[in-house]
Amino acid sequence: MVIDWIDFTPLESLLGGLLVGLAAALFMIFHGRIMGVSGIFGGMLHPLKGDFFWRAAFLLGLMVAPIVAHLAGSISAPKIDGSVFQLVTAGLLVGFGTALGSGCTSGHGVCGIARLSPRSLLATVLFVTSGMVTVWAARSFGFGG
Repeated sequence: MVIDWIDFTPLESLLGGLLVGLAAALFMIFHGRIMGVSGIFGGMLHPLKGDFFWRAAFLLGLMVAPIVAHLAGSISAPKIDGSVFQLVTAGLLVGFGTALGSGCTSGHGVCGIARLSPRSLLATVLFVTSGMVTVWAARSFGFGG
């Protein structure tokens, strides 16, 4: 493994992690819910009365924040090397994985581990392991660019 020292940003990464943790804690305090993106998105499909607005605002914020940061000059534009087919396939696999794992990395990895949930710890270990195997396979068999 080679570290990209030019784009290595440990302080910004630490600050981002602290902000995600703070947001998850505040979300739990004010909404009494886990800040898992797949659960919030899934709840949009059949929202309970009064649930639609906060779910839509949360998801809109996830989409708008990087645009605002880019316009403010904080981050560069993303570079997407995959084809539309690869992106759609990846999205469907992520959706299937979150349904299979009863949650996503934000729900299990951030909120579940913070609550010392054994299920979330196992899920997070499996997420990371699956990601490592996927990157290895993609690079080994020429799918990773």
